[in-house]
Formats: sequence, structure tokens, C-alpha cells
Amino acid sequence: MERIAWDQYFMAQSHILSLRSTCTRLMVGATIVRDKRVIAGGYNGSIAGGDHCMEKGCYVIENHCVRTIHAEMNAVIQCAKFGVPTENAEIYVTHFPCLQCTKGIIQSGIRAIYYAEDYKNHPYALELLEQANIKVQKVPFPKDLFDENQLEKKQLVNEMLEELANANLKDSQKAAFVERAKRLFN
Repeated sequence: MERIAWDQYFMAQSHILSLRSTCTRLMVGATIVRDKRVIAGGYNGSIAGGDHCMEKGCYVIENHCVRTIHAEMNAVIQCAKFGVPTENAEIYVTHFPCLQCTKGIIQSGIRAIYYAEDYKNHPYALELLEQANIKVQKVPFPKDLFDENQLEKKQLVNEMLEELANANLKDSQKAAFVERAKRLFN
């Protein structure tokens, strides 16, 4: 097995952090890195000791949950709280940052944003990032990265699909199995 690239390594950490999210609408994780070292991590959730979305439901105003602090800001705040400078750092986020987080990232001195998934990419956020000369790069994260048996599973499913193709099934049934396999592995 090959070593994963640095971008994938830090993005994996952000995905693991997202599993701590208490928001039921979208689980987001963020990892701040300087010189290939993690300096902070965050996930979207409520203030310390506050009500969580998973317990009380999301508090939505204008289609936005205001109960949570976003992952990016939690990571930046963690740096501030412990006196860790963010100047010239990079941030890895599971989803493209919202407009407010984008402004906070710019002001914190972070010089690059790497994100795995597009999410309501605000045009003004993109404009601000360009003005601030912040590097922005999409780093897709393969969901099967941690599955050592992924290739064997794909091979087995393909063999089963070949057998099904020769079986006495309706074409619609065969097509349904093929479609389910594609969704599973894509």
C-alpha cells in the first residue's frame, strides 16, 4: 500500500473531526496546518455547555443554523485560545467555507484553503479570496481510502454482476443490481 499524499492525510483528519459534529444538517471538520504539522482542529457544534442541534434541533434563521459555530472558526478560535499563530498556515476543510468563515480565515492570516466538497460556494467569498491572494484548491477525498479490501470488494461485485448477466432475470432486475453497484462504489 502506498503512503497517502499530505493533502489526503490532512483532509482525512478533517473528515474524522467532522464525526464529532453536533449539527444534524451538515457535519464539517477543519484542520489547520503549518509546516506539515497540525496546529488545530475543529468541527461544527454549539458553544461549550450550550444546547446541541442533535439534542434540541437546529435553530434556523434565513436557512442557516445559528446554533453552531462552524468548524473553521472553531479551529481558528482554538489557535487564539492557546496562543498558536495562524499566520501563513493552511486549512483543510471537508466543505467549502461559508462567507463569514472565509472572512475569518482571511483575517487570521491563513494563506491556503483546501476543501473536499463544494457547498454553496458564495461568489463574494471567492472574490474576497482572490483579492486576498489566498490559494484555494479542491482536494477530493476518496471515501474508500481506509478500506484495505476495496479492490477485492469491487472485483467480487463485478464477478457477481457477470454471473447475474447470465442468470434468468428480467433486464430491469439486472439493471437495478448494476445501478446499486455503481452507487456503492462511486
